[in-house]
Amino acid sequence: MILPIVAYGDPVLRKKAESITKDYPKLDALLENMKETMYGAFGVGLAAPQIGLPIRLFLVDTSPFAEDEEFTEEEQETLKKFKRTFINAEIIEEEGDEWAFNEGCLSIPDVREDVFRQPKIKIQYQDENFETHTEEFDGLIARVIQHEYDHIDGILFTDKLSSLKKRLIKGKLSNISKGKINVDYRMRFPALKKKR
Repeated sequence: MILPIVAYGDPVLRKKAESITKDYPKLDALLENMKETMYGAFGVGLAAPQIGLPIRLFLVDTSPFAEDEEFTEEEQETLKKFKRTFINAEIIEEEGDEWAFNEGCLSIPDVREDVFRQPKIKIQYQDENFETHTEEFDGLIARVIQHEYDHIDGILFTDKLSSLKKRLIKGKLSNISKGKINVDYRMRFPALKKKR
């Protein structure tokens, strides 16, 4: 089932999410719904706060980037295969010289900006079977993970912009929170929620 994606301005996007246990109610159905929602919106990642749940859970599927010709064949192959569920993730290390990449977010449609992030991460997480993994990722995969990880810490990519960039997009962000935007996927807008 495709769930509505929570828009910028909703308080759930600012909460530090809680860890979950393997007896979390209907987890399999939730994961399936999150995948459907992510693919339905043509996303490469989706975090539980984006569907209104303040829990430490996010999905990543970098396969859409595999078509991008700026990557080598080997990188394209890696991106094509990378699909992962991250539960109770904790980034242990971030390293390397920060690099810019143009990011967007399903909760902040039609806003894309260059964001600086470090290229390498070490992360500990549990998969959908609650098996614990500690892995290192770099490049674009690390970046997508960092973006989704920020969501479970209540951070949005727009928080990482300069104060000038923030001022320039302020009007757009305000319109998004009021539902004054056209998107081709289901969304839930905070301003509209209050009026009911």
